[in-house]
Amino acid sequence: MKDHPGDGIRTPWEEPPKEGEAIEVAPGVLWMRLPLPMKLDHVNVYALDDGDGWTVVDTGMASKRGKAIWRALLEGPLAGRALRRVVVTHHHPDHIGMAGWLMAETGAELVMTRTAWLMARMLTLDEQALPPAETLTFYRRAGMATDIYDARATERPFNFADVVSPLPLGYTRIQQDDRIEMGGRSWDVHIGNGHAPEHATFWSRDDASVLAGDQILSSISPNIGVYPTEPMADPIADWLEACERLAELARPDHLVLGGHKLPFTGLPLRMQQLIGNHHGALARLLEYLETPKAAGECFAPLFKRSIGAGEYGLALVEAVAHLSHLHQTGLATRSLRDDDAWVYQRKD
Repeated sequence: MKDHPGDGIRTPWEEPPKEGEAIEVAPGVLWMRLPLPMKLDHVNVYALDDGDGWTVVDTGMASKRGKAIWRALLEGPLAGRALRRVVVTHHHPDHIGMAGWLMAETGAELVMTRTAWLMARMLTLDEQALPPAETLTFYRRAGMATDIYDARATERPFNFADVVSPLPLGYTRIQQDDRIEMGGRSWDVHIGNGHAPEHATFWSRDDASVLAGDQILSSISPNIGVYPTEPMADPIADWLEACERLAELARPDHLVLGGHKLPFTGLPLRMQQLIGNHHGALARLLEYLETPKAAGECFAPLFKRSIGAGEYGLALVEAVAHLSHLHQTGLATRSLRDDDAWVYQRKD
C-alpha cells in the first residue's frame, strides 16, 4: 500500500492491471485498464460479477487496439459469464467509446443518465469536416493563440464519431436517488456535475465501494471546461455544488474506484482538496486580473506550470470556465477587445 504522508490518502495498489488483465479490488469487482492516445494515457474500467453475468462500468475509446483488448478481457478475466450490462458514468469518449461495440458484440443493455446519453448521441451524429463558424468565434473570444487558431481553422476538428462506436437508439435511464444492483451489492446513484453534465457516481450500501468515474480522482482534478455548445455555461459553479454535496457522503474507509489513476481511500480529505483547489485557482486568477486578460493569457496563474501543445485545448476551455465564473458571480467585468477576444478584469 502506497501512502501519501500527511494527507490521509492511501492507494492500496501501487501498480495498475496489465493490458488484458484484471485486479480484484473487492469481492466480485474487477479493475481493468485501457489505453488512451493522449497525455492522460489510460482509462479505468470495472466489471462487476452479477452471478449469471457481468456488468461493465465504462469502456474506453473505440479503436482496433481497444477492441482487441476487450476481446482478450471477455475471453480471459470475464470468461464463463455473459456481458449483460454496460453502465456509462458520463458521455466523454474515453468512457462511452466502446459501449456501442460491446452491445453489438454481446447484446448487453446500456445504462446511463439521460443527459449523458443525449450528449453522446448528439455528438456522435454531429460529424464536422471543418470547424463551424460558432466554434471559430468561440476560439477568438477565448483569445486562442494565432498560430493554433490558424491551424485549427483549416483542419478537421475532433469528432466523437472518430473514437466512439455508433450508439443504439435506446438505453435504460438512471438518475439521482435511484438504486441499482451490481456485483452482489445495492448501489445508490448520486449525480455529479462540472466535469460532465449529469455524471453518475455509485455508492455501495453493502460495503465501502464507490464507483466515481471522473467526478472524483485520486491525484488529479478532472478538466472543467466551457465549450462552443454552451458558451455561457458555468461548470465551476456546477462542480463546486456537486463536490460539496458528495462530500457529505464521504467516509475515510470508502474505496474510491475512479476513471483514471489509482483507487484510493481517504475520501473526506480528497473532497476538501478538490473543492479547495478550485477556490485557490479562482483566487489566484482574480488577483491576476488587475488588467484585462483573455483566457489564453491566464494559464500561468491557473495551472502554475507550462502548457504544451497537446494540453492547450483543455487548458483553454478550463481558463474560459474559471473566467466566466468570476464574471457571472459579479467578481470580474467582461468586455470585447479589438482582436475579438473577451477580456476580464477584477472589479475593485
